[in-house]
Amino acid sequence: MTGELERLRRRYQDREPGLLGASRSYAVLCPLAEKPDGLHLLFEVRSSQVSQGGEVCFPGGRMEPGECPRDCALRETEEELSIPRGEVTLLGTPDFICNQRGFLLRPVLGLVSPAGLAALRPSPAEVAEVFTVPLAFFRETEPELRSYELVPHVPEDFPYGPVGIPRDYPWSHGRVEIPIWHYGGHTIWGMTARLVREIAR
Repeated sequence: MTGELERLRRRYQDREPGLLGASRSYAVLCPLAEKPDGLHLLFEVRSSQVSQGGEVCFPGGRMEPGECPRDCALRETEEELSIPRGEVTLLGTPDFICNQRGFLLRPVLGLVSPAGLAALRPSPAEVAEVFTVPLAFFRETEPELRSYELVPHVPEDFPYGPVGIPRDYPWSHGRVEIPIWHYGGHTIWGMTARLVREIAR
């Protein structure tokens, strides 16, 4: 095997594929809690001191170099909610989201123990509020569905001739569907709601 082939083999042989061109990856824990009326999902309301303040989300954040989604989700949950990672039983990894801005959102499903819930102390710098919603609510309540178009804006100086395509080339369009639920004065929407819908199904 030539040197070049050997370098390619080493690069790709045991590599976990990612999203080509993705600049960032994030992971979130989708925390379940057992309550007398059944399983609940636990949510945060983001503090006004962080980006997208006031929005409902799951605990999570940007993955550090060499970090896997599970480790990132547990680390961020401990930082944001003080739930020790040892009090979360990981159940698996639902489908991830490829955001149109070029990043991956990697969800991890986990069950928080009663001791973990007792230890819950939201970080005021990041979390304004924590609440739970019965999983049955999402199974039994259809979300309000909205969507928006992803429309390509091709620059005027695109080299149609050298590329070999006409100026009226049919560039691909896209559509993003946004589920929205309202519960107890909170609105669960966007990527968080898309993950909830996947879990509820």
